Amino acid sequence: MSIHSTVRRHTPRSLAALDAPIVALTAYTTPMARLLDPHCDLLLVGDSLGMVVYGMESTLAVTPDMMVAHAQAVVRGSQRACVAVDLPFGSYQESPQQAFRVAADIMARSGAGCVKLEGGLEMAETIHFLVTRGIPVIGHIGLKPQAVHTHGGFRTVGRGDEAEQIMEDAVAVAQAGAALIVIESTYEPLSRKIAQKLSVPTIGIGASPACGGQVLVAEDMLGLFGTFTPRFVRRFAELGREVDSAVAAYAQAVRERSFPGPAECVGMPVED
Repeated sequence: MSIHSTVRRHTPRSLAALDAPIVALTAYTTPMARLLDPHCDLLLVGDSLGMVVYGMESTLAVTPDMMVAHAQAVVRGSQRACVAVDLPFGSYQESPQQAFRVAADIMARSGAGCVKLEGGLEMAETIHFLVTRGIPVIGHIGLKPQAVHTHGGFRTVGRGDEAEQIMEDAVAVAQAGAALIVIESTYEPLSRKIAQKLSVPTIGIGASPACGGQVLVAEDMLGLFGTFTPRFVRRFAELGREVDSAVAAYAQAVRERSFPGPAECVGMPVED
C-alpha cells in the first residue's frame, strides 16, 4: 500500500492565486529548507549560492550541476513550498532549444517545480518556448546579477532612460507566459508601476512594497553575513553574532577540557 503525503506543494499557478503576498526566500541546503518551508510559499535555489555558499565574487561561474545538487537538497527538505531553480549564466542565452534542454534536465533531476531566468525583451521568445513545452518559468527583470558587468556593478536601476526599457521588459516577459516576475534592485516608483500594470504577480527584492510578494537571500535576512548588507535587506536576526559566541564558547570548553563531560561520554560515571 502506497503512502501519500497530505501536504500539497505550491505550484506557480497556486502562488499566482494566493490572496496574500507571496513569501519567498533563498535556500541551498536541506537543513535550511526544513526551517524555511513552514513559513514560505516559494523557496528559490538561486545562483546566488555561488557567492553565499562558495565564496565567489559573482554568480557567473555557477554550473547546472551545482544548481541540481542544491535543488535536490532543498526539495528533500521541503514539503509545501514551490521550489524554483535559477538557470545559471551561459546555460540558456544561446537559444530557446539550449534553454529547454538545460531546464528540462534540471527539473527532471532535482524535482523542482519551475525555473527562473534573467532577461527581458530579448528572452521573451525563450520564455514562450519553455512555457509552451511544459516548463513553468519565473522571469527576472531590473538588475540582473548575471549581467553585472553590463550594468556596471550591483546598483539600483530604473531611473531616467532605463525606465522605459525595464517597463518594456516587464510587459514582454509577462506576455511570453512567465508565471511570476522577480523585480530586483529597481527604482521604487517604476517597480510600483510595473506591479500595478501587470496581471502576472511580481516579487520584489529591493523593488517596492506594492509587489505581489517579496524575496531575500535567507542568509542576509538572518544576519549571517557581517561584511556587507544591501540597502534593501532588513535583518530579522543577528545569527552571525550568535554563531560567533557559540563557537567561542565551544573552543574555550575544548581547550579547558570541560567538553566533553560525563554527560557526553558513554561509560563515564556521571556525578549525582
